[in-house]
This record gives sequence, C-alpha cells and structure tokens, in this order.
Amino acid sequence: MLNYDPDLNMPRILCLHGGGTNARIFRSQCRVLLSHLRGKFRLVFAEAPLQCDAGPDVLSVYKEWGPFKSWIPSALGCPEVDNNTAIELFNEALDRAMDGDDDLGATGPWVGLLGFSQGAKMCASLLKLDFRFGILLAGRAPLVALDLKLASIYAAEENEKLGKGSGAMLVDPNGQPVYGNNIWPRRSGSISQSNIRLHIPTVHIHGLRDSGLPLHRELLHDCCQGNTTRLMEWDGDHRVPIKTKDIKELVRHILVIASGTGVAH
Repeated sequence: MLNYDPDLNMPRILCLHGGGTNARIFRSQCRVLLSHLRGKFRLVFAEAPLQCDAGPDVLSVYKEWGPFKSWIPSALGCPEVDNNTAIELFNEALDRAMDGDDDLGATGPWVGLLGFSQGAKMCASLLKLDFRFGILLAGRAPLVALDLKLASIYAAEENEKLGKGSGAMLVDPNGQPVYGNNIWPRRSGSISQSNIRLHIPTVHIHGLRDSGLPLHRELLHDCCQGNTTRLMEWDGDHRVPIKTKDIKELVRHILVIASGTGVAH
C-alpha cells in the first residue's frame, strides 16, 4: 500500500507537448499545474514520434533532456515523412501513452486534452473525435485533419458551405495548399477556418507578450464556436505559466469547463 497512487481513479487528461521538446520536459513545465490539479485530475504526458531539433529557448534550460520531438513532419528539422505515415505515428504515440497509463493501474475516464504550442494545435484538431474538453495553451490556427473519417466530415461540411460539388481547399501539415476531393484519401490537411468550428468546450490561455498571439487569437475566434470557449490572458510570453496566481486562475477555468461537461472532480 505504500506505493498506492491516489490519482489512479481520477478523470484523465492527455497532455501533448510543444514542438522541439518532449513529454519529460512538458511534465516539468507543468509541475505547478500538476500540483494544483492533484486529487482532481490525472495528467498523462504523451511523447511525439518525430525526432527534431530543440525548440526556441529549450536548450537554455533543458539542454540535457533530449531527444527532442515534433508532432508535425518537416517542422524543426524533422526528416521528411509522408502524411499517411505521420498520422499513423501520431495515433500510435497517443495509444502508447494511454495504454501505458492503463498498465500502471489507472482506471479513470479519458475526459480532456491539454496542449502547449504545437501540442495545442494537435489537441484542438483531435477534439473533433472523442474528448469532452480541451485546454489550449498558446495554440495557433489552422487545425489539422487527423484521419480519413474526420476529413470526410470536413469535406461534407465544407462542400455544403461552398455549394454542392465544390472541392474544398485544404492545406497539408507542411503548409502546401491542396485543392479538390482527392485530398481525402491522404487522411490529412488543415481546415478552412471560416467554415469549420469546434463545438467541444475549450479553455484558451494566451500570453500577452507572446509573438504568436495573433495566431492564438485566430484559433480562438475563427476555429471555435464562441459560446463554448473560455479565455485566460496572462502577462507572459511563449511558455507555460508557473506563477501561483496564474495557475490558480487556470485551474479555476479548467474546473468550470470540466463541470459544464459533467466531469466530476
């Protein structure tokens, strides 16, 4: 009983790190948030599958914590990977984290996603599938279609907006525009922001001194249904908040949005 983990039965949140870091680094970056959510949620940290260069400012603190990883191919010096392979590797990485936590004895339901930067973009994209809420720290537009079924949904919604028979315009994860219905078998692509919006509740955390703030606001306003979002702005740059006053506000938002989806904590 000495090794009993009281969080094993808590509702679980899957956490996706930023590009050019890894799961161990993200856990360290979230250490204050972890302490404030203990006994309410169990945070599980997934590791991206693609090795890459370290992200901005990572080496100054985490130089010895590599290898560094990316969720998106061709970002931060990743080797070229085709979209189908990238999506398969992404799904395998999530399964590995979730199955690994099951193996540790955790039994709580998977209720939410939490991501930072590139990880927040992936979380927002993944929310179309099977989670109740998302916590998006410095996430930027556009979204990314992550499987064939989801892409087909986007195609139907987009074509309805554009007129029957119209081909949707998407952008693949490397930023290249692709036109026409032949995009769908590739299982990947970014969504035209004006026509596809998330309806699953999300908390958006924006650092007011973050150079990417305009794109973070685009994710909030152009990618999400307005009545499902909560916004937290804080006096910081491109990083995870760690000051107690900021974390307390973030936890308040998380608890409110979780309660609104029926998650007990």
